[in-house]
Amino acid sequence: MYLRYIDMHGSFDIDEYWVDSRTVYIGHKEPPLGADAYIPQRYPDNRIVSSKYTLWNFIPKNLFEQFRRIANFYFLLIFLVQLIIDTPTSPVTSGLPLFFVITVTAIKQGYEDWLRHKADCSINECPVDVVKEGTVVRTQSHKLRVGDVVMAREDETFPCDLILLSSSRDDGTCYVTTTSLDGESSHKTYYAVPDTTAFKTEQEVDSLHATIECEQPQPDLYKFVGRINIYKESEDPIARPLGAENLLLRGATLKNTEHIYAVAIYTGMDTKMTLNYQSKSQKRSAVEKSMNAFLIVYLCILISKAVINTVLKYVWQWPADHDQPWYNHRTEIDRERHVVIRAFTDFLAFMVLFNYIIPVSMYVTVEMQKFLGSYFIAWDKDMYDDEMGEGAQVNTSDLNEELGQVEYVFTDKTGTLTENNMEFIECCVDGHVYIPHAICNGQILSAQQEDLFFRALCVCHTVQVKEEETVESIKRGIHQGKATSSYISSSPDEVALVEGMKRLGYTYLRLKDRHMEILNKEDEIERFELLHVLNFDSVRRRMSVIVKSSAGEYLLFCKGADSSIFPRVVSGKVGQVRARVEQNALEGLRTLCVAYRSLSLAEYEEACHKLSDAKLALQDREQRLAQAYDLIERDFTLLGATAVEDRLQEKAADTIESLHKAGMKVWVLTGDKMETAAATCYASKLFRRSTQILELTKKRTEEQSLHDVLFDLSRTVLRQRSLLSVDCQDYGLIIDGATLSAVLKPSPESSGSGNYREIFLEICRNCSAVLCCRMAPLQKAQIVKLIKASKEHPITLAIGDGANDVSMILEAHVGIGIMGKEGRQAARNSDYAIPKFKHLKKMLLVHGHIYYIRIAELVQYFFYKNVCFIFPQFLYQFFCGFSQQPLYDTAYLTLYNISFTSLPILLYSLIEKHVSIETLKRDPTLYRDIAKNSLLRWPVFLYWTCLGLFDACIFFFGAYFLFDNTTFTSNGQMFGNWTFGTLVFTVLVFTVTLKLALDTHHWTWINHFVIWGSLLFYVIFSLLWGGIIWPFLNYQRMYYVFMQMLSSGPAWLSIILLIMVSLLPDVVKKVLCRTLWPTATHLAQVGPQLDHTRGWFESFYQH
Repeated sequence: MYLRYIDMHGSFDIDEYWVDSRTVYIGHKEPPLGADAYIPQRYPDNRIVSSKYTLWNFIPKNLFEQFRRIANFYFLLIFLVQLIIDTPTSPVTSGLPLFFVITVTAIKQGYEDWLRHKADCSINECPVDVVKEGTVVRTQSHKLRVGDVVMAREDETFPCDLILLSSSRDDGTCYVTTTSLDGESSHKTYYAVPDTTAFKTEQEVDSLHATIECEQPQPDLYKFVGRINIYKESEDPIARPLGAENLLLRGATLKNTEHIYAVAIYTGMDTKMTLNYQSKSQKRSAVEKSMNAFLIVYLCILISKAVINTVLKYVWQWPADHDQPWYNHRTEIDRERHVVIRAFTDFLAFMVLFNYIIPVSMYVTVEMQKFLGSYFIAWDKDMYDDEMGEGAQVNTSDLNEELGQVEYVFTDKTGTLTENNMEFIECCVDGHVYIPHAICNGQILSAQQEDLFFRALCVCHTVQVKEEETVESIKRGIHQGKATSSYISSSPDEVALVEGMKRLGYTYLRLKDRHMEILNKEDEIERFELLHVLNFDSVRRRMSVIVKSSAGEYLLFCKGADSSIFPRVVSGKVGQVRARVEQNALEGLRTLCVAYRSLSLAEYEEACHKLSDAKLALQDREQRLAQAYDLIERDFTLLGATAVEDRLQEKAADTIESLHKAGMKVWVLTGDKMETAAATCYASKLFRRSTQILELTKKRTEEQSLHDVLFDLSRTVLRQRSLLSVDCQDYGLIIDGATLSAVLKPSPESSGSGNYREIFLEICRNCSAVLCCRMAPLQKAQIVKLIKASKEHPITLAIGDGANDVSMILEAHVGIGIMGKEGRQAARNSDYAIPKFKHLKKMLLVHGHIYYIRIAELVQYFFYKNVCFIFPQFLYQFFCGFSQQPLYDTAYLTLYNISFTSLPILLYSLIEKHVSIETLKRDPTLYRDIAKNSLLRWPVFLYWTCLGLFDACIFFFGAYFLFDNTTFTSNGQMFGNWTFGTLVFTVLVFTVTLKLALDTHHWTWINHFVIWGSLLFYVIFSLLWGGIIWPFLNYQRMYYVFMQMLSSGPAWLSIILLIMVSLLPDVVKKVLCRTLWPTATHLAQVGPQLDHTRGWFESFYQH
């Protein structure tokens, strides 16, 4: 909320000049004489440009971006080589696939950019009301300039970032929704500085003489630093601080407020919304890394093939009679070239001939698979939450398969494992426990200390009354036991505490004219003037308010975590309150301590001066505020503590249990105290009653040195691991933030690496679960980074719901945000967003599992079918004198990867289900079968490569030996080389397609249509290609070739025989593996079939 800052000394000590700031002249008025010099500054207009291209730069810019990709650049080089030198294949064979890929991508990107142009035009031409010379003038949004005073009406969207000057409401506030920015639909309150709230009309606003100094544009939606200098006649300028509570962001919408006046502070591409268009750092999946490694291997194979053939060519041509074969058609220039140049040219020609081993269309297919596959997550009705009215969201489709490789899950507690729906349970005042229903049953609270405690909780908060009621109606509701005023706040804890105080007889009514009104248990209204709010932050872990009572007493109330309050307390029943706090924490309740301090006038003035200096600073404002808070929040008297219950989310325990069964290690990272977090871990089955808890906490390190504690724990877990027992002890580790800092900090005591990290990691590896409590946001990210960098390099996932979880979400391999009650910062910065923690189970065990299987099969299959395609070409050179004669026709070379074999594998990678979804949800252990990138390891890659080589040998040598000196046509003629190549190609296309059919477990009509349709397309194309004399071709070598092959009975038998022999090893492998070495996945696949067969026999015998 907006804070009122008063400089008790009449001046402000502004001693810094910040070059990274901007000065805005409201209404473009120059400052009065005697003020700072007027320096006109140029800022961008309010034109929004989200498009990447223009009509003039689209082609060169798009081509430049596409050819920055290594694969595209590689195929461009191959195409250029074909144009420059005499190569065995037409440039069309490389150029057409490359042109297809580039064109499809360019059309897609061009269409998307055209949509962005349309959206930009709509936004830029939106009408906006601007105050000029005391009147409201309507203009277009793109004509706005920094310093213009804008008038916005209810339900209008703000055209740029604005500083609120005044509103139609008396208190200068306005209500805003920021759904388009962070997804939060609740109304937020924004404030004008008190000195400008009186400017209610256009003429009054136009008379305002002020400047604003603020930070340069930056993308953080929730931070803003600035100050406004207001000039009045015959008075010194008044400086007031500006913060995020004064900044109205572009894209937000005005609600429940008739109109406002605000000044444009950031326009166009400088607005925070536009700056947030920038994408997060790119994350690369394990599959992508494996794919790149395989490409390097195949590139080495390609180069080695070209080198071998070049060497063998010159070895074969070494005899004089082979040096000038008639088919080479050398020119005089060719004969005069140096042998090294000729050899290099031949090397390039062989590179062109064999370059199809690198799958040109694999990149496009993988991108399409990821993009289209991500929609299945968004469309999943099981991950739709009726209460929120939202389902899962995919912020990036590049990591779908990574969901199937997670080894460590790092989760927040509050709002992630728990509902973040707080309920006030009890409070402890001076060692006495008060429960709301017991109070309501007649217990009387009369002690002055108790009244002070309840008043503290009624004023020390940032809660707002949702719908204000009259005092009489509130009294009637309380006496009749009916619900009265409802409260809203960014913190569910505060709402629970205020509602709990209402049940105890103290009702917070409202904040009016900077006065907080409370209805006490005697039905009397008490008023406290709100002077300052020392907002909560995750470092201090407390918040405070300074108020002035009706009796003129200055009071500082503070509430926060016990670890934050107790060190600052100098009096009060600390021992009794601490004991109750620990008892509540053991029961899993969230606890807060409450303290106060009475301020003298001198102390209050000193506090005001420190706060004013800090809040007026443009540079390092947060650090200065932290120093001021530290000096003010001290010497407290402890009043008591509160206990609030945060229930565990539905099916959170089941989800964690399933993740454990799937082989994942779950860590809970929370800022809560150890006892509260441990109770939640037991309730969520992270810890079991049989789990031996190992503590690495500040309390223990105070009794022993950190060195001794670490080595004791290490010996404990390693001793257990060395025991050859089936029933090994299950360990769980608890560590707090203070000890973690000591562990991560280099220490002279530790040897070797110079720190304790490796010992700590060794302990964690042998624990099934870890609880990290009292964690700061940065420490959460440090934990994730530590595990990522360990020698195993495990795949990590971080999940949370609040802004304090963003750092670990960005650090992890996969970041998942919960659409929780603490805002949408986590969901906005995540790779995926889900409504509840329970949806993580299906996200990983079903979608992750299936996506990994699909993409792994896609990658391996692409390399396999290209080995099958190009190795016969390599073998053919041994039978044609290494003359670079292609085995296949140009059309087949061009269309193999584009048309004949690409669509079946794309469809397979989108809809294949090797195991039913119900089985995957029921049996989490199936996740272990694909762990650690098992389907893309080097042994599996070598198997697919060897299988491709075996099939290629069957294709080539089978056709060669079957056709050797044999007549295959009815007129006694033998097949020529193009017929031979066509037969090999036919066997190739049918084999690789039927292999995909063998691997398909989930058959639908779409599978049948695509698989058999692609084979039919090949046959029809070949009939047309060889059945017509094409006038645009300078050769007709394929004329009637395919029809001649089909007219031969032996050719038909050969094709069928070769296909069967090629597929036989794969069939044998499947049978042997399922029979002798079945995995859990194999058993899961067989189970439903056995159940179906058993059911059929039972029904048969019953009849």
